[in-house]
Amino acid sequence: MRTPTLKTLRSRGIELAVWEWPGEDPPFLFAHATGFHGRCWDQIIRMLPEDRCCLAMDARGHGRSAKPEPPYYWRSFGRDLVLAASLFEVEGAIGIGHSMGGHITVQTAAIRPDTYSAILLVDPTIFARDYYGGPPPDATFTYRRRNRFASPNEMYERFRARLPFQSWRPEILRDYCEYGVLPNGDGYVLACPPHIEASIYENSRTEESNIYPEIAKVRQPVTIMRAGKTRTQDVFDLSASPTSPDLVSHFANAREIVLPEASHYIAMESPDLVAAEILKLAGAVK
Repeated sequence: MRTPTLKTLRSRGIELAVWEWPGEDPPFLFAHATGFHGRCWDQIIRMLPEDRCCLAMDARGHGRSAKPEPPYYWRSFGRDLVLAASLFEVEGAIGIGHSMGGHITVQTAAIRPDTYSAILLVDPTIFARDYYGGPPPDATFTYRRRNRFASPNEMYERFRARLPFQSWRPEILRDYCEYGVLPNGDGYVLACPPHIEASIYENSRTEESNIYPEIAKVRQPVTIMRAGKTRTQDVFDLSASPTSPDLVSHFANAREIVLPEASHYIAMESPDLVAAEILKLAGAVK
């Protein structure tokens, strides 16, 4: 079983953490969801060829990356991923992005097209076009998140019987908890602090976050996996799909897979399905 190396880079004055599983190029380049981190991909990476390079960045405000004070704008995450791809000299990668990670993967494909040969978007947070410029979602619940735990194991035990975590694969929830907290005094705190997570949600529907112009520039093959239950504009349900049902029609070369019984957390519930689609894309672009 491979163990990744933690590397750091600087983007516009802040340090960003990148997890690297060494191997052959072209790599698999992973981008995680809001509030998550790069090590949430561990179990999927274990299903991929061991000789293939994998890269997973902790987005700013998450994991082992720096946590500047809000506001957090979605295009900043895209610029960070572009920089990481440039510094690691990534070309022809298979890009995999879940939720917010799907949004920033599309940004990267538009800004630096050579980064990817194909893209897998796992329930990407790309809303219907008319959502953008509207009122922000009510993310006040995020500020009330418990922020301190005695240990990663306490976090795991607290979460494993609760929604949405009870439907996750236990080993993925373990990774989420193990790398989702940081030592602080006599305990641990969330590696994505509640006020940062809230800022990301609050800026998710701004006109600045509308990337439909970028979508029109993407020419690589794109596969979209999305949950069957779609999030509505007036109910901020994190388990429902934020992906516009017509998103596939806005890409030049895309197909979609709708999973009626899945929640937004497809990569945590069905990692084998995600790994299979990654391998399918990798085989198709050889």
